[in-house]
Amino acid sequence: MFETILFPIHQSKESLTTASKAIHLAQNHNSHVIMLSVIEPENKEAKGNEAIKTLLNNTQAQIGKAGIDCEVIEREGKPAFVICDVADELDVDVIVMGTRGVNLTEDNESTASKVIQLAPCPVLVVP
Repeated sequence: MFETILFPIHQSKESLTTASKAIHLAQNHNSHVIMLSVIEPENKEAKGNEAIKTLLNNTQAQIGKAGIDCEVIEREGKPAFVICDVADELDVDVIVMGTRGVNLTEDNESTASKVIQLAPCPVLVVP
């Protein structure tokens, strides 16, 4: 059902919880995972940030240890739009993302809320 999972990752502790949910879903559906890192234009200095690289490498290793095929894509732009564009471009089956503790019913400006509105596929939001 879910051959390809798009997992947008951000530098936060919630990423670890979201990663475990993405791994569980991928194991249950024998899915390929595409991990996406989006750097906002105003944060270009973060592009070479070692903390982001470490997070990506550690998460990719965690997914690999679970026996799941995982690739990493890095893009620049506004996160919600880039996530939806990549989902459309790669014809993913589901997007698995966290909320950073945001209340989606009250915060229409959050990345997760925008992705839910614009996504070309189902979105699994991990609180």
